[in-house]
Amino acid sequence: MCALVAMAEQHRNRDNNKVQNLYQFISKVPSFLTSGLRIIHPIMKMASAVFFLVGLLAMVTSAHGYGGGGWVNARATFYGGGDASGTMGGACGYGNLYSQGYGTNTAALSTALFNNGLGCGSCYEIRCVNDPKWCLPGSVVVTATNFCPPNNALPNNAGGWCNPPQHHFDLSQPVFQHIAQYKAGVVPVSYRRVPCRRRGGIRFTINGHSYFNLVLITNVGGAGDVHSVSVKGSKTGWQAMSRNWGQNWQSNSYLNGQALSFKVTTSDGRTVVSYNAAPARWSFGQTFTGAQFR
Repeated sequence: MCALVAMAEQHRNRDNNKVQNLYQFISKVPSFLTSGLRIIHPIMKMASAVFFLVGLLAMVTSAHGYGGGGWVNARATFYGGGDASGTMGGACGYGNLYSQGYGTNTAALSTALFNNGLGCGSCYEIRCVNDPKWCLPGSVVVTATNFCPPNNALPNNAGGWCNPPQHHFDLSQPVFQHIAQYKAGVVPVSYRRVPCRRRGGIRFTINGHSYFNLVLITNVGGAGDVHSVSVKGSKTGWQAMSRNWGQNWQSNSYLNGQALSFKVTTSDGRTVVSYNAAPARWSFGQTFTGAQFR
């Protein structure tokens, strides 16, 4: 039991609330396990406690793992030119990827990964594998900013790289050349979801017009891929927004002249609330910064 307490102490700095719950769990394990039983061997009791504790710790440490962190096989190609200018815009709606802070470390996702636009903003670590002729050492981290459409006229292994159900990354040319040689064209890779590291808060760009508020959400940390958004005016309650396309979220309410708060939830179920991110004097075309996932 001392070893279990020591394990809990190691997690104190990361999350005091989780540790407090952990202590409560440990103290309750014996009575939980012995409830309804007349005889239980002490060793079995301790083994059961350890089993439940390990399971609990696994859930805590993988809560923000975005899929468990396992490596998955895929392929990668590149597009956009040597300066990645051809990657600007895209199906996620981010526009100028330089000014939005994404730079050249971006990728267009195949249908299986794009998830009809819900995959926009997710981050992946990618490395070239199993091709010593073309692969380079190391890995890159990219953000999903575009869609790689299928080409059903070509076989999956000869040009139809993004055809379902294949997992494929069409990388910007500069980032592709960090993991493989240019002449390779297409290489086998392995990838895994990783947390998105962002500077500053989540950004909200308000477009549209009265009764049609179209908010582009960018620079999202953590899981990165926004799955639901709510907006609250200073004169309204919370209202769910609908996803129009990419990461553009829509509200048909009249919100002019009101300070706006936003509630953003990502694919891992975490939520961040940005209170009064936009002041009452906001106007269409402006961008405002809110809170951020940590």
